[in-house]
Amino acid sequence: MYHLGMVLVEVNSVWKSYPRRTGLRTELRHAVEDVSLTIESGETLGLVGESGSGKTTLARMILGLAEPSRGCVRVDGTDVAHASAGALRRLRRQMQPVFQDPYAALNPRMNVFQIVTEPLLIHRWEAGIRTDRASLRRKAVELLGEVGLDEPALARHPHEFSGGQRQRINIARALALRPKLLILDEPVSALDVSVGAQIVNLLRRLQREHGLTYLFISHSMPLVRYLSTRIAVMERGRLVEMGEAVVLCADPREAYTRQLIAATPELPAAAESPAGLA
Repeated sequence: MYHLGMVLVEVNSVWKSYPRRTGLRTELRHAVEDVSLTIESGETLGLVGESGSGKTTLARMILGLAEPSRGCVRVDGTDVAHASAGALRRLRRQMQPVFQDPYAALNPRMNVFQIVTEPLLIHRWEAGIRTDRASLRRKAVELLGEVGLDEPALARHPHEFSGGQRQRINIARALALRPKLLILDEPVSALDVSVGAQIVNLLRRLQREHGLTYLFISHSMPLVRYLSTRIAVMERGRLVEMGEAVVLCADPREAYTRQLIAATPELPAAAESPAGLA
């Protein structure tokens, strides 16, 4: 059982529709249909469903990368879709994404120092960040240390790292502005099992150390159950079931949720504890 905190993210009756041409007619395809949920400060909400269920579209609306067709998304009390440019810029310091493909998310022409300090340079004025090279280097070394990488990595480029190391770099960049919310969109699905387990354990540790709030998106119900305090299940754009992770997985109400549980293998016995995922 987690301790209730303040609501950080509030999604109210949100729809996202796209026009689709069928013959001579144009119809609306609903990627997200009438979804409402909250994410409380300090918790991990697992968002699970098959490909095409609307998980990533919902995440993009929370991040302000897509505007709802109907409904409202508020983060830290701010209406994301209708915020002024300045308010949205301030809000984006508080929420950062970590994407599925760690290589595609990194600029191959930038070295690690440039990658992890880029957010600091972009937001330097409103955040009052010192951007002389010595200060930036100290901050970059600190960020790399938090994700298990050493100072010599700063001079290297993304292609010189393994997939797991690249995802650590992505996480370091996401932490640069000390956000409240990380949106983790399938962050380990492109990695092999043992490396993915290390990243999962890293995310758990960082959450404890920094009081982070996570929206963890995955198609793997066992992984979502392991990481999450609550789970929301999406099917074809709709939220079909939501509840505390242990309760929902032990006694799912919906047939679709039971299918998701049956379709993905259990985590190895050693991975049922944080030590097993180290």
